[in-house]
Amino acid sequence: MKQRQLEILLQQVPPPQNPTPNLEQYMTPAPIAADVLFTAYQWGDIEGKTVVDLGCGTGIFSVGAAYMGAHVVYGIDIDKKSIALAKEYAGSKHLSIKYNAQEVTEVTTRCDTVLMNPPFGAQKGNQNADRRFIEKGFEITDVIYSLHLTKTVPFLEKMIRALHGEMTYQKDYDFPIKWTFPFHEKKVMSYPVTLLRIQTHKSTSIHVKEPQP
Repeated sequence: MKQRQLEILLQQVPPPQNPTPNLEQYMTPAPIAADVLFTAYQWGDIEGKTVVDLGCGTGIFSVGAAYMGAHVVYGIDIDKKSIALAKEYAGSKHLSIKYNAQEVTEVTTRCDTVLMNPPFGAQKGNQNADRRFIEKGFEITDVIYSLHLTKTVPFLEKMIRALHGEMTYQKDYDFPIKWTFPFHEKKVMSYPVTLLRIQTHKSTSIHVKEPQP
């Protein structure tokens, strides 16, 4: 499957219904999700692997992982409505994905690869949410692919080193967020975000920074 084909398929994944501000339920745009998935595929972290989509929402990463040949795919999110939508959509496409409504700190499912777009921590009651997701990733996997606000990357790099892991790859994107909540001031706002590939143990991998085209 080509990246553009995957992007078209991911555009069909339904968005969350009645999203909650404090959960920061902003769906990963299909072009970014497809690029993240192809990056993980090229590193050998998708095909034939057990993959967890942590904070899956309606399942854009888990659906993509299934299309890209993952052996087993789990989607985990605290929001039961999003999980119900994800199950319904995966079923309609005959994709075998195991979805579960669960708080991130309670997840114990071991896997080869974690894919996630955790909350950015923009809401006052949701600060450090991305930290909880990374810490959980270190508990359940060897490799994490995670999207974060670019301005937080220096802090996250220190955190990852403290957890005895390392960032082995970075790539920058402009992440558009459409008007969703009354406090949004514009129809679309773009935020600089960075994809991090994280090894949860020290390795000899080369640290690569790929600038945004």
